[in-house]
Amino acid sequence: MFKKGLLWLLVLMMVLSAALAGGAWYWAHTAVTLKQDPADYLVESGAGLRAVAGSMNNAGVLINEDLFVLMARLTGYDTQIKAGAYEVRLGDTPRGLLERMASGDMMQTRLTLVEGWTYARIRDELRNNPDVKQTLEDVSDAALKDRLGIDSPSLEGWFYPDTYVFTPGTSDFDILRRAYAAQKEVLDKLWAARPEGLPLKSPYEALILASIVEKETGHAQDRDRVSGVFINRLRLGMPLQTDPTVIYGMGDKYQGRIRKVDLQTDTPWNTYTRGGLPPTPIASSGRAALNAALNPESHKFLYFVSRGDGTSEFSENLNAHNRAVAKYILGR
Repeated sequence: MFKKGLLWLLVLMMVLSAALAGGAWYWAHTAVTLKQDPADYLVESGAGLRAVAGSMNNAGVLINEDLFVLMARLTGYDTQIKAGAYEVRLGDTPRGLLERMASGDMMQTRLTLVEGWTYARIRDELRNNPDVKQTLEDVSDAALKDRLGIDSPSLEGWFYPDTYVFTPGTSDFDILRRAYAAQKEVLDKLWAARPEGLPLKSPYEALILASIVEKETGHAQDRDRVSGVFINRLRLGMPLQTDPTVIYGMGDKYQGRIRKVDLQTDTPWNTYTRGGLPPTPIASSGRAALNAALNPESHKFLYFVSRGDGTSEFSENLNAHNRAVAKYILGR
């Protein structure tokens, strides 16, 4: 009798185990309930299994925490979950979500830094992006330079304009670090391949000149020629006399136009009152402007003026330049 009862107990336990296993399998492969479609959640670095499940539930991805923990441990994925942002859509199952977290198949977003943006504009863009984690609010520019390893007077110009793909929750520092690394790589390669005889003493001076070229023209065919004008002036010791540097030096005082008094008001960036290059870049320059700065067109032009259509009129002497100004600026 005892043996018969024990046998029935074993059978019952096997049936219950099979039922539980079947139920767990069914749960793992049944679509989760979503409060909204799609939903996204963040897995923090070092978060435990229950914390991960809690983040999912808080984000409107309704999942049984106990079953999730059990499934993660039984599958061995409990030690493989990667921190990051994940998106859940209608039809996703607990098993599928777990596998996605274990493989690091994260949700991604994009941020574009535009050629000609200043460092201040870049920081504003990062600050206003809801997907970027803010970590630099109390970090000074000097401290940030140290963290990035930048050995120059300013952070200006050091962040490569490009579209950066990242997972939500990526820090502002990480994006700036990537942009700096990209700018330095491009600059170092172009500097190493530069022609001989340029009046530029360092890659940093090339970065400064490139930022001026970036701000002076958006017309691709004029970049090398504009760069050649500035190179010619540097060789002759002539002031660069470029308005974008004056505007940069004016800071918040600039209200959309430059007056004569602004050209006469000295600042470190006023290339009408000071010779040579300004002390820092005035914006972030893209590859085309960097290439133009280090591979200028060879010519005898010393002046240029906008034609009003995005292109420029170039002149070799002041009389010809004055005629171009009268035609294109004064309308005479």
